[in-house]
Amino acid sequence: MKTYKNINEYIKKAPKEHQGVLVLMRETLQKLVPQGEEVIRYGMPTVQVDGKNLVHYAVMKKHFGFYPTPSGVTAFEPELKKAGIDYSKGCIRFPYHKPLPIPLITKIVKFRLKEVKSEK
Repeated sequence: MKTYKNINEYIKKAPKEHQGVLVLMRETLQKLVPQGEEVIRYGMPTVQVDGKNLVHYAVMKKHFGFYPTPSGVTAFEPELKKAGIDYSKGCIRFPYHKPLPIPLITKIVKFRLKEVKSEK
């Protein structure tokens, strides 16, 4: 696993053609979770709230990976199926040839934020 000092370094070292999607995801998360702390966990950009991982995201070879934990996937499974978005237990795979579905990402992040806040 590659190691990165911070998200800026992760973005800089990502393939040029995928840096835009990383920046868009980062900006979206900064707006949705202004209190979030940006860290690298499991070799991926991660947003933490109160020391707990909220979501991870990463550039993969064939897709952009979004990791909102298994509960964040399960809660939105019907919407993911309807939109034809590939997913598994804890990962949502957004194809590079389509724009990021920001409204869906927003709903998932807000859901995860409520979960993390209720774990206190």
